Amino acid sequence: MTVVLPSLVLALLCLLWAGAEVPVQPGFTAEKFAGMWHITAAVSNCSVFMKMKDVMKSSIATISFMPEGDLAMKLVWPVLDKCQKFELLFHQSGQAGHYMGMSAQEKRELRVMETDYSSYAIVHELEQNGQEASTGLQLLMREQDASPPLLQKFKELIPTVGLTKDMLAILPKSGECQEGVGWH
Repeated sequence: MTVVLPSLVLALLCLLWAGAEVPVQPGFTAEKFAGMWHITAAVSNCSVFMKMKDVMKSSIATISFMPEGDLAMKLVWPVLDKCQKFELLFHQSGQAGHYMGMSAQEKRELRVMETDYSSYAIVHELEQNGQEASTGLQLLMREQDASPPLLQKFKELIPTVGLTKDMLAILPKSGECQEGVGWH
């Protein structure tokens, strides 16, 4: 136990340090970022993601902002024969483009690393669920197709956040769950 505790503390400090090094879109504008996005590629060291990544399809994220600046994200994922819906709420961290989410079971941190608002965004997420910590990147597109140069840019970011290319899933286009666009 005395050996495990310092290792755990060191791992958590490394995770926090890595999170602090992740850049946020300069001059982030929430109003321009709001709306519907297709998740076209993702990379994560999350054990659940790693088990599912080969059968995942492109999904929809609808992002809106509350009057106080908090970010609300509604996700619709095609899973087996149905559309799985999730809602996440992130609170402003004090830095535009950086949000924190907390529940009794987990802590999440979301950073909009880069976006042009009209076609793509790259989002970084840290999640602490009990003793398991995971890191992820997502390539969001306003349309379902990601251009080869954007995919290459996304792939180049993977090692900068401590992940490896074998954790990458380029999600095939899906016509499923398109009703997620109007989900309220």
